[in-house]
Amino acid sequence: MFELKPLSKEAIPAALDKAVRYRLLDEAGEAESICHDVLRIEPENQHALVILLLALTDRFGKGYAVGITQAQEVLPRLRDPYERAYYAGLVSERRAKAQLRQSGPGSGHAAYQLLREAMARYEKAEAIRPAGNDDALLRWNACARVLERLPRVESPQEEYEAPLE
Repeated sequence: MFELKPLSKEAIPAALDKAVRYRLLDEAGEAESICHDVLRIEPENQHALVILLLALTDRFGKGYAVGITQAQEVLPRLRDPYERAYYAGLVSERRAKAQLRQSGPGSGHAAYQLLREAMARYEKAEAIRPAGNDDALLRWNACARVLERLPRVESPQEEYEAPLE
């Protein structure tokens, strides 16, 4: 319907700075749009891919039509194995927290599984992290603390079983 206007290469750094600011202002949709504009000009711009991934996950569980598929499509485009593992953990962690906010039937079990998945991915990232970068450990610890605060998580069968009369 509309032909999008391309950014100039010279404008990319400033555009990415704006995308970061929009995320900080809880305007993830604006940050996502900017990242798509940058990626049209530089499809492998790693900074834009990371900001895009974060903007997508910022919107999990907030009623936006943002699916896990979109975030997972960005992950393989990250060149650095550490970043792929770390951000895969972040995607799982943010999905888990979205499940907890929804608090519907089965959400506790789903969140538990996603947090354990995130922790496994953070452990993978920890094993290959650059010297002095403990971000994966910080996220692993945050997941562990969330799990410690969760009430006993039932298996899906236990949660959905109707009481016998």
